[in-house]
Amino acid sequence: MTALVVRSFLTMLVVVDPVGLVPMFLVLSGNRPAIERRRIARRAVMTAAGILLAFALGGSWLLMRLGISLGAFQVAGGMLLFWIAVRMVFAEYHRETAEEAAEARNRPDISVFPLAIPIISGPGSMASILILMGEAHDTWQGVLTVLAATSIVLVSCYGALLLSEPLARVLGQTGINVVTRVLGVLLAALAVQYVADGALILLAAR
Repeated sequence: MTALVVRSFLTMLVVVDPVGLVPMFLVLSGNRPAIERRRIARRAVMTAAGILLAFALGGSWLLMRLGISLGAFQVAGGMLLFWIAVRMVFAEYHRETAEEAAEARNRPDISVFPLAIPIISGPGSMASILILMGEAHDTWQGVLTVLAATSIVLVSCYGALLLSEPLARVLGQTGINVVTRVLGVLLAALAVQYVADGALILLAAR
């Protein structure tokens, strides 16, 4: 159980990357007053939490309906996470397209799009939480462990968004890039492990 706690927390931490949210939040929130920034941050994190919870509890049912095994999903999810990790390491990590970013800047409320999705609860985090739920083996202790670890990461996201301006001043763009690259390396290692575990499941099922 301890291994699942550590794995769940580290996986969601490196995928969501709370520190990496800071520059995007500053750009998207513009010159909004502090009280509105807090409201945006709270709504974005709560919306992302709802999306991840729904995917965690209903994702396996959806895979079963589509005829996709957990092993296949782990391999696909690992490959996706590895692609994200490579972009993080080489500072090419964008969680939205240029068109989405332009639309977001013109919208009065950025909390749901693009902050909640796809920035916080994007494909990587949804794939990760579903894989972790599979590792919980449908035990209530395992499920609660994964959800609790994800909740802690989301709370840290909320804190990072609230402290975005001081964090940006202290770390600077270089500091943020360093943190993102380190997390990218960790994510790459986790992605390779996901692919290996998924391949073993597929081989065992044959």
